[in-house]
Amino acid sequence: LPWQAALGCRAAQVLMQYCILANHYWFLVEAVYLYKLLIGAVFSEKNYYRLYLYLGWGTPVVFVVPWMAAKYLKENADQGWALCAPALSPSQINLLIFMRILKVILAKLRANQKGYADYKLRLAKATLTLIPLFGIHEVVFIFATDEQTTGILRYIKVFFTLFLNSFQGFLVAVLYCFANKEVKSEMKKKWQLWKLDH
Repeated sequence: LPWQAALGCRAAQVLMQYCILANHYWFLVEAVYLYKLLIGAVFSEKNYYRLYLYLGWGTPVVFVVPWMAAKYLKENADQGWALCAPALSPSQINLLIFMRILKVILAKLRANQKGYADYKLRLAKATLTLIPLFGIHEVVFIFATDEQTTGILRYIKVFFTLFLNSFQGFLVAVLYCFANKEVKSEMKKKWQLWKLDH
């Protein structure tokens, strides 16, 4: 039936918008959590797990429900603007946290400069690993909207946006799990135990 198909399309659109916003707010949760770990002496030992869940999963609901109501009331009107600010705000906050964390990392690397002659290389590595974790790539094309970009710039924007959004989880897993020394040593232990058993 046509009305069932239309209802399914609307539900898929609402779910897609919710997931996009949840992705942005989980970037923010990751940034806040890492910032809390780095600047741990200032914070109490209180567990913020429930607050992180509300921020990551709950905040998008606050914006998607009014957007859904506006979309329902004005069927043919474009309501995309209503979700732009809620999507861009976490990215902008992440950029500020990102710069603050880089400042802390730079200070720590400079303090240990005698031990690490390549502290600029280590800073570059830290910067590049934080970019996919915080979703900083979202800020790169923040002002270059689809309507404003044309020609080769549009193709570059679409390529980087799709590539980084599609492989962000993979990049984070590689950088923070599989490249981690502790994870690698645990995997070696498991592999050796498995070889002994077989």
